Amino acid sequence: MKILVSADMEGATGVTWPADVLPGTPQWERCRSLFTSDVNAAVLGFYDGGADEVLINEAHWTMRNLLLEQLDDRAQMITGRHKSLSMVEGIQHGDVDAVAFIGYHTGAGTEGVLAHTFLANSITGVWLNGVRASEGLLNAHVAAEYGVPVVLVTGDDLTCVDAKGYAPDARTVAVKDYVSRYAAVCRTPARTAADIRAAAKEATALAGRCTPVDGGPFTVELEFDAEHLAAAATVVPGVAPSGERRVDYTSATMYEGIRTFKAVTTIVSSAVEEQYG
Repeated sequence: MKILVSADMEGATGVTWPADVLPGTPQWERCRSLFTSDVNAAVLGFYDGGADEVLINEAHWTMRNLLLEQLDDRAQMITGRHKSLSMVEGIQHGDVDAVAFIGYHTGAGTEGVLAHTFLANSITGVWLNGVRASEGLLNAHVAAEYGVPVVLVTGDDLTCVDAKGYAPDARTVAVKDYVSRYAAVCRTPARTAADIRAAAKEATALAGRCTPVDGGPFTVELEFDAEHLAAAATVVPGVAPSGERRVDYTSATMYEGIRTFKAVTTIVSSAVEEQYG
């Protein structure tokens, strides 16, 4: 049994504001250990539950945040950027039996600690076939296309609510409770590690490859906080204006959809000016 762990940082224990997740800041350096603790707790729990292999995919920012030296020696980790499937890299090879979303968060334009979708700012909303989409929802559709169930989600309490919409059977662990975008009621790392480990052990029973879901076509719509960003996005083939500060595109598969999404966000991020966005 092989489990893939997709590890993001905004939903990690103790993380509440930008400096906690911005590489190079003192707060980020401190929070790396908290982030690693959450991921390692999931790894330990999956092995407790009978997993044979756990592969971790770094999914935050530079994708070089987790402390490898603190992880269980049985695990392996994909670290670094520019991967075919970004946050769920590794799911496409036909040997993954389940995926866990650790340290996830709610989507752009919604309530939640450090809520966003791919870009920290600039994107004010994302919709997949008319449904407002978080990174969890987008990645869950990719996983379904490969027949891989989402069995565990951790983050703030609203992230756990969001997860019930795209992975209703998954175990969830709230490591903090939303107060505002930059504030939360946080549990201690000892407590969250114990909760995540116990949930991961239970979640192992949900692992098992499913029939791949052909849910296409997929129409993705994005709304930006400035008109020039929407114009920049249309550089990507197939992306067209759909409204004020909005663009959309349609893909036959979610594999194509998430790769186009990554192209759009890369182009848009390069069009953002420091002071005016």
